[in-house]
Parts: sequence; C-alpha cells; structure tokens
Amino acid sequence: MFKLSALGEGQTGLRRLLSLLALITAGETIFFLPFVLARVFRPTVLEVFSLTNLELGTAFSLYGIVAMVAYLPGGPIADAFSPRRLIATALITTAAGGLVLASVPSLSSLKLLYAYWGLTTIALFWAALMRATREWGGDIAQGAAFGLLEGGRGLLTAVIGSLMVAIYATLIPEDVLSATLEQRTEALRQIILLLGGMTCATAGLVWVTLPRRRRRSQPLSSSFNFRGVVHVIKMKVVWLQAFIILCAYVGFKATDDFSLYASDVLMLNEVEAAKVGTVSLWIRPIAAIAAGYLADRTSAGLMTTMSFALLAAGSLTLGCDIIQSEMNGFYLLTIICASLGIFSLRGLYYAIMKEGAIPLTFTGSAVGLVSVAGYTPDIFMGIVIGHLLDSSPGPLGHQHVFLVVFGFALMGLAGSMLFCHLTRQKPILHTALDNNC
Repeated sequence: MFKLSALGEGQTGLRRLLSLLALITAGETIFFLPFVLARVFRPTVLEVFSLTNLELGTAFSLYGIVAMVAYLPGGPIADAFSPRRLIATALITTAAGGLVLASVPSLSSLKLLYAYWGLTTIALFWAALMRATREWGGDIAQGAAFGLLEGGRGLLTAVIGSLMVAIYATLIPEDVLSATLEQRTEALRQIILLLGGMTCATAGLVWVTLPRRRRRSQPLSSSFNFRGVVHVIKMKVVWLQAFIILCAYVGFKATDDFSLYASDVLMLNEVEAAKVGTVSLWIRPIAAIAAGYLADRTSAGLMTTMSFALLAAGSLTLGCDIIQSEMNGFYLLTIICASLGIFSLRGLYYAIMKEGAIPLTFTGSAVGLVSVAGYTPDIFMGIVIGHLLDSSPGPLGHQHVFLVVFGFALMGLAGSMLFCHLTRQKPILHTALDNNC
C-alpha cells in the first residue's frame, strides 16, 4: 500500500479518485484564461485586442516576472497550509480576472491583468498542487501520480479546447473570412466568460472534494519558515532539475506558435488554424500518462532523456525550411513528434524528485526553488517569440522560433543525461534522506 499523508491516508478508493480528479481539473482550469485561450485562438486574440506578437509576449513576460517572485514563498506556504484552501482561493481569484479580460481592456490594463494572474496562479497554487500530487503518489507511484496529473490536465484541455473552437465557430458566420471584427470580438468574449465560469466552478469542486484537514508532519511554527529552502538549495540535483525544467519549458512555451504557424505557413483560416492547434493538446494526455507509467518501470531520468531527443527532432524539422503550404499532413506529424517530447517532459518534471532523493517533507520548498529558475521562460520566451515573429514575418520567423527551441532541447538532453549519471551513483539516498527528515 502507498504511504500517503493528506490526500491519501485513510481515504477510500473513491475518495482518492475524486481527490485526483479535483487536482487534475484545478491544475488546468486555472491556466485557461491566462494561456490556453491565446494558445488556441492566437490569431483571433491578436486581432480582437489589436496586439502585435511582441505586445502579447510582453504581457506574458509580466506574468512571468510576478510568478518568479511568487514561486519561492509559495513553497513554504504549501508546506504549512491545507491544499484545499490554497487551491480554491487561487481558482476564484483567477476567475475574477476573466471579467476584466472579457471587457477587451487596453494594452496597459492587459499587462496589469497578466501580472495579477502571475500572483493568483502561483503564490497560493502551484507548490500546493505539486505537494498534494506527490503525497497522492506515495512511495512507489511518483511517475504515475505526476503522469496522471499532467495527462489528465492535457485531456481536459484537449476536450475544452476542441469544444471552445466548435462554440466559437457557431458564434461567427459560416464563411469565417466574412466575419466582422465586432462579431469576432463578441464570440471571443463569450468564450472568455465560459472559461471564467468553469474556473470558478472548479473552486467549488476542490472545496467539496479535497480533505478538510491536513496531517502535519511537523508543527506549523516550524514548517512555515525557510528551513526547507536552505536544505534543498544545497542539493546539486535540485539545481539540475531546475535546468531540465527550464529547457523543457521553452519547448512548451513554443506550443503557443503552433496555430499561428498553421495560419502563416500553411495559409489556413483562423478556425482551421485553431483546430490544428488543438492537435497538440490531444497528444498531451497520451504522452504524459505513458511517460509516467514507463518512468515507474524504468527510470524517470531515462524517460526525460528520451523525451528531449523527441523534442529536438521535432523542433529541428520545424526550424528548417522544409514545411511549405499544403504540406498539412507532414506538419501534423512534426508537431505530434515535438508534442510527444514536450508533454512527456511535463509529466516527468516532478516525478524525478524521488530519484533525486529530495525529501517529501520539503517538497513545497523544492518546488518553489526549482520553479524560480525552471519557469524563467515565462519571462523571456514571450518576448523572444514575439520579436522573432514580428522582425521576420512569415515562415522565416517561425523557423527562428523553433531553432531556439532546438538549442534548448539539446541542452536539456545533456542535463538529463547528467542527472541519470548523478542519481545512479547515490541510490541509497532515497530512503536515507526521507528517514532523516
């Protein structure tokens, strides 16, 4: 049996399943408004909000800057307080921002909104979600726990993304090209309000489903400090994990370009391009769950290495002058390859913590620390992608974007190989450190 704490101990199979479903739903709906909307409807968002790629990227970067500040204190907070309260509060405050977005605010207001979301989705949410998932997985199913979390999140996004595209298509004229800006704006506004309502409803699901009480492994006064941060900051594998996440996250941020690539290179209309963008979303649950399952039976480090190899192959193909208009099938195969690597890595980000011998007691602190470094692409990738696309319009700009991704994929490949080497040398630390803490 798993040795579980807050989200597992004493729970029936049904309660455990409901807890996992709540974590999956919360883990994705909180990002619908800040990121999934623009990922699926990027051409429409640019037009409705009168933005350039660089301006949208700047808003993303402000989110990233605030998030970087929020990650570190978010770790000790997650180690001290109930996931139920933290996650529900984060969802409600994020949903409130949807009302502002639906008003189609100015660029300056949009930047402030993204900065606000950087706080609501990170400080009270991210480390709490990761700790709750690690506790759910117990001693022998870390890969399965994080694979199911990421895969479930991916399946939810694929379903909701496809549904939103279908709804959007019904809200504008059948001849998409004849739709006026006003019609596009109103249709997008309805999508925003629907996503905001779903985010708020998820807060209710979390409040009802997750346990009311948390079993503390240590007194609140000693857990709510930075002792865990001091401990994990000394561990080499923590910094290596942060580097691996950074390289993998660059690839994930580039998925924002899939639908615009289809529009600019394959010359598809906005609805067709959005449908192409959802293909990557459907790969996510398959890749993440499979990677987590295989990681428990082989090695999370090995699966991370193989995933970076897939990402490198796919991004190099997109970065070269190979794909032309009307090569829709080849483009789909290429983004499937890249997406397999990207979303396998997302299922493995935190599954490698056990192989790295990071104590469960300090999970929140470790997540906060690696996130500060690992998610820095939230700061710079939006600006990089926007600059490359605006400075080299058409296919060339997209090629430059994916050549950047290819470079980071190679660095991630090297980092994951080093991680495998280090963790093989110290296998006994897994139990020793947990017992000492």
